Amino acid sequence: MSLAQDIAILKQIPMLSDFQDDQLRLLAFSAESMDYQNGQRLFDQGERADGGLVITSGIVSLQTKKDEEFAEVDRVGEGTLLGETALLAENKRPCRAEAVEGVRVIRIRRALFKRMIQEYPELAQRLLEQHVSRYRHTVAALRPIGDKMAELEQLNAERRVRDDSQS
Repeated sequence: MSLAQDIAILKQIPMLSDFQDDQLRLLAFSAESMDYQNGQRLFDQGERADGGLVITSGIVSLQTKKDEEFAEVDRVGEGTLLGETALLAENKRPCRAEAVEGVRVIRIRRALFKRMIQEYPELAQRLLEQHVSRYRHTVAALRPIGDKMAELEQLNAERRVRDDSQS
């Protein structure tokens, strides 16, 4: 795959969409391309994550362990970033990723990504704004669930008081 094609795919990634073409070129040039064959594992659940993988071609099966066996929870393809959080912070892989067919990825190590945002502080600011927006959206989506949980807790407390007074 050419550098221009890699840049076009990187530009599709929401986390990288604010990067300028020259910044994406530097990122694509500095990252490593890796190929995986059908059935080959990209990473395993619980493994230390040292960065992200952008799928440039092929399909990847995402699997989680259930009752000592792995079950597929999703399939993702070109233009997907696996390990977004791992670009910013040390963590573990939440699932297993396995090539369903021939897969090519761009591997972006956390150290490279951190160096990029240190050299371009405006990118760090935009990434922070993106994450803040997503967290606010998540909190807003969870608020009704929290309200329902509070209602249930209130009903349970009233039921306990009623049960205690009848005993």
